[in-house]
Amino acid sequence: MANKVKEIWKSGKAVVNAWLAIPSGFSAEMIAQCGFDSVTVDMQHGVQDYLSMVQCFQAMDKHPVTPMVRVPWNEPGIIGKVLDGGAYGVICPMVNTAQEAKNLVSYSKYPPQGVRSNGPIRAGMYGTAGSYQKTANADTILLPMMETRTAVENMEAILDVEGIDGVYIGPSDLGFSYGLEPKLDRTEPEILAIYDKIIKECAKRGLNPGIHCSGAEGAARAINMGFKLVTLSNEVGLMTTYAKMQVNATRKDSGGKA
Repeated sequence: MANKVKEIWKSGKAVVNAWLAIPSGFSAEMIAQCGFDSVTVDMQHGVQDYLSMVQCFQAMDKHPVTPMVRVPWNEPGIIGKVLDGGAYGVICPMVNTAQEAKNLVSYSKYPPQGVRSNGPIRAGMYGTAGSYQKTANADTILLPMMETRTAVENMEAILDVEGIDGVYIGPSDLGFSYGLEPKLDRTEPEILAIYDKIIKECAKRGLNPGIHCSGAEGAARAINMGFKLVTLSNEVGLMTTYAKMQVNATRKDSGGKA
């Protein structure tokens, strides 16, 4: 089960990631054709559930994107289940300590590296019979989210945990935890200094830092800072931003007739 995200990282380039909040296979199918490298189903803050996740994966199956999931929490039941359902990568929220990062690895990896239960009901289709288990530990991606003051204080210990592939920054919660307004594309010097340290500490360990952005401008800026995975908003944000732009342009250019 070749993982396109890992191949892109090996080439030295950054991954452009999509984000699905809408529980629709049709939406997923359309997004998968837009040039993204990976597509993440959001089961934390989106309105996705497990069945809609599977439907999104099925809709994306014929397109060259890596299917990933942001799980709702760091617990073994849902993490094993999304991997069994076909996720190539897991983004896990609110990982604040090294022990919590170790738990994420344990829940996600088959023995002896972890305690994941065997039963890849859908993921097993990615290879010949029995081959998935032989490569799953190496091929699946784990990105604990670093999005609190506590996580930043434990940064080095979290990044030293064997089995993770990097971290994923949640700018809204990170700023929130420092008493700032929750938003995505941050410009505060104290937050940018945290980003810089995360990028440098990841580089020392051969890890890949990712971040959530609100669009192309912020994503390009993040890539130029050194982030190796950037999310361009979610499909709700992309849809509503373009819709508002079109409505406003129509009203502006119709001479007051609309």
